[in-house]
Parts: sequence; C-alpha cells; structure tokens
Amino acid sequence: MDKKNIYENIPFVLPDEVFENILDQPTFRLERIVSMEHSTPEGEWYDQDKNEWVILLRGSASLRLEERAQPITLKPGDYIFLPAHCRHRVEWTARNMQTIWLTIHY
Repeated sequence: MDKKNIYENIPFVLPDEVFENILDQPTFRLERIVSMEHSTPEGEWYDQDKNEWVILLRGSASLRLEERAQPITLKPGDYIFLPAHCRHRVEWTARNMQTIWLTIHY
C-alpha cells in the first residue's frame, strides 16, 4: 500500500478540471476533483444516476441546483448531499487558487 496525500500531485496549470478516482468499488466511488476558474458550460447540467456527497477541502465554489433560485457558495469544510438526478452545475470556482473537492458517488 502506498501512502498518498490529497493535496499533492496537482498540476500547477489546470486548463481542464482534474478528476481522479481514489477508490473505485462496485457500490461507490471516491473521487478527488481539482478546479481553478472552472465552471459547468452554460446551459449544461450534471444529472447523475447515483447519489453524491461532496465536501470542499480548499478554495471556494458556487453550485446551482435546478430546483433552487439562489446558488450555494461553498468554502473549505462545507459539504452537501446531492441525491441521484438532482440537476446541478458549478457556477464558478476560485480564480487565484486551486479548489479541491472530495466526492463520494454511491
């Protein structure tokens, strides 16, 4: 078993978000996402078949849920549960630093 660190091995330049499976099992997936100035393309929504629990570890971000009028701003330590088929999108992530997310899909 190799020891790893959630804050290491992140590219300095991020033209695209980085999605990394940390643990992938038949019933769930643990994923690290790294963003910097990223957002979901206009008019697009995530609509996933599985539940998702998300915690923001570093940076900041804003999520928009289709059923909510106001976006949800996240700071380090904030987490949210997104049930399957909860349509959502990332409005923005921090400009001057990496935003690191940890997600569990189940």
